[in-house]
Amino acid sequence: MSVRLPYSLLWLAALPLVLLRLLWRARRQPEYLHHVGERLARFRPQDTAALIWVHAVSVGETRAAEPLVRALLARWPAHRVLITHMTPTGRATSEALFGAEPRVLRAYLPYDLAPFARRFIARFRPALGVVMETELWPNLLAACRDAGVPVILANARLSARSARRYARWPSLTRNTLGALSAVGAQTAADAERLATLGATRVVQTGNIKFDIEPPEALLALAREFRARAGARPLILAASTREGEEAPLLEAFLRHAAPDALLLLVPRHPQRFDEVAALAAARGAVVQRRSDGASVDARTRVWLGDSMGEMFAYYAASDVALIGGSWLPFGGQNLIEACAVGTPVILGPHTFNFALVAEQAEAAGAAMRCATAEDGMAAALELAADARRRAGMGEAGLRFARAHRGATARTMALLEELLAE
Repeated sequence: MSVRLPYSLLWLAALPLVLLRLLWRARRQPEYLHHVGERLARFRPQDTAALIWVHAVSVGETRAAEPLVRALLARWPAHRVLITHMTPTGRATSEALFGAEPRVLRAYLPYDLAPFARRFIARFRPALGVVMETELWPNLLAACRDAGVPVILANARLSARSARRYARWPSLTRNTLGALSAVGAQTAADAERLATLGATRVVQTGNIKFDIEPPEALLALAREFRARAGARPLILAASTREGEEAPLLEAFLRHAAPDALLLLVPRHPQRFDEVAALAAARGAVVQRRSDGASVDARTRVWLGDSMGEMFAYYAASDVALIGGSWLPFGGQNLIEACAVGTPVILGPHTFNFALVAEQAEAAGAAMRCATAEDGMAAALELAADARRRAGMGEAGLRFARAHRGATARTMALLEELLAE
């Protein structure tokens, strides 16, 4: 406990502020006040016998976990799967993906205080824990180790920037990583950085996101979207972050032909109204996906104000500009675009998906631009060149197919752990 004591005291002191922040965020997203007791390790009674726990903090991690969760359900049919989250959007994504599956439970993960962590483990008694990507909670992992619950960090990624941050607290980081039973890393670089910081039994398993199959229902929805947009060139700005929409919008309105349509999908749903107002303030006629109508001829910006439909947005579009890459947010997942054969335009900031971005460029599935202005110009040029667009789309399909198999490798690692 000595290594974690300062960390735990900081958490204890910060807890009132964390709860106040929860109230503040609920002003824009009321769902933050739902199930608050779970964040304090108070859970409603339910049958949790024979349970595997998967933690997926928010939307991206939950989508990435989908192939693994389905593999767990198939491999251990007598077990339930508990998926924990930290955000309402992550929980909503879980409900959208697995709402019809009675063996999947969901809850918020408690804040990382030792009593909460112990209560969580005692309540659910998981046979195995899987933490997606890079959610490292020192007290939680210590509680798992003390209770004899093996935990794997799956689909793990750690950028050089994040590794430097963790290295500032070497003892706490080494103690936390040492509580893991194994790590399935996305890339060799991720594996090396995690091992250097103190992780043991690190295996390169690949990126599970390549194993996500576009659901037929979303492909059908994409055809509906395409029909609603008509024959107009459709440029997608996908999962954009605050500060990115304005330059993309302005570049589109300056350079696009009158028949071109910008499909703008902010990453965070609480910003839908803000982004709609932003576009309207620049003189664009805005229409929302949620209105269910065909796109009016005067509409220049079609706002994707829905959750869980990114595959449909990608498949319906001629070109996709990837959000999070135009300002230093690190970029968003571009694999979904490649998996449906949509050409990708990247900005300069892709450190969260560095290897995938480089590989997609090398495969001819993506191209990179230095600014939002350049990116929009490239997207409009590509939308007008059917032959080049088709070539990049085919390259994306080949690229996505070539990198599948991470789910099977991760499952093999989990079976080894349980066998031991």
